[in-house]
Amino acid sequence: MKVNIGIEKDTREDIANALSKVLADSYTTYLQTHNYHWNVTGPMFQTLHLMFEGQYTELAIAVDDIAERVRQLGFPAPGTYKQFQELSVIKEDDTIPSANDMISNLLASNEAVARTSREAFTIAEKANDQPTCDLLTQRMQVHEKTAWMLRSMLE
Repeated sequence: MKVNIGIEKDTREDIANALSKVLADSYTTYLQTHNYHWNVTGPMFQTLHLMFEGQYTELAIAVDDIAERVRQLGFPAPGTYKQFQELSVIKEDDTIPSANDMISNLLASNEAVARTSREAFTIAEKANDQPTCDLLTQRMQVHEKTAWMLRSMLE
């Protein structure tokens, strides 16, 4: 059935494509964070284990919200590792880094999601798509705060 929400199909597709990149970056960060939660070791184990759990739990909800917004716009949401790998600017790390490197890697990933979200926001804002703008504003706030916290742990 035709989507009639006041945004033309081509514009909705541009927004959905931008959101798909945010989804891919978010899901890749989710996997990275969950992996680090399972595999962190060292003197900061307890702190990082719990912090990573909070972060991946938040991301699990976020990826669902982002995918559902893509669907609301009338397009399929990417949902395979292959699609996420093609769309994400974040490259998968198949090593088990030190705790400090985990923090650095997650810092870079969260900053990447903030940048991708900001790019998508520009497209949604031009289209007067307030629900997408609201979603992206929330994502930027979360990722910028997470990046700040991770950065602070490295100083």
